[in-house]
Amino acid sequence: MQEENIANDKSHLRCKIIIEVLGKPKEHVEKALAQYVDKIKEDPELIILNADYADVKEVDDLWSTFVEMEMVIKGIKKLIAFCFDYMPSSVQIIKPEQYNLDRSMVENFINDLQGRLHQVDMVVKKQKNENAFLKKNMNSAIRNVIMISLSRGKIDEENLCKITGVQKKELRVFLDELIKDKKIEEKENVFSLVREEVENAQE
Repeated sequence: MQEENIANDKSHLRCKIIIEVLGKPKEHVEKALAQYVDKIKEDPELIILNADYADVKEVDDLWSTFVEMEMVIKGIKKLIAFCFDYMPSSVQIIKPEQYNLDRSMVENFINDLQGRLHQVDMVVKKQKNENAFLKKNMNSAIRNVIMISLSRGKIDEENLCKITGVQKKELRVFLDELIKDKKIEEKENVFSLVREEVENAQE
């Protein structure tokens, strides 16, 4: 009865929503999608009328699945909030076919949208700065490990990979940078500190 009343309310929107999840392992993808749906069910302004789950499929070494839901959502503002919170891949408004918006509603909609976009922008910028900081520190740490290891004597590339825990292709980037900076030198795939760096290490 409650769902029928909500579905008949002219201020509400009846929609078809598709939410996709991609990742691994398979069990995590299934669990993540189920948690999304459970969280939606907790919101009294989001009513799921029915949900159709797709089988989990492997895509490029990842697992993918989705759920298609028919929902009733309380108004345009709530629909926009839902889109930001759950990032659906598809939204289709079934009813009403027409929706009248007065000026104040449009202004509120735009302001709410702008506010949420600013929040997203702040999160992205913060994450970007944190990633840049971590990347810089990680790069410095790897360079230091290489230099400290070579201060004990000459080491070939294979053993440097074992010491640093970095794959050969990625390690080569650091080695080339250190050679360019004249910190280390290479002879027949064996690396050592340049003379000045050896003297500094011994001091």
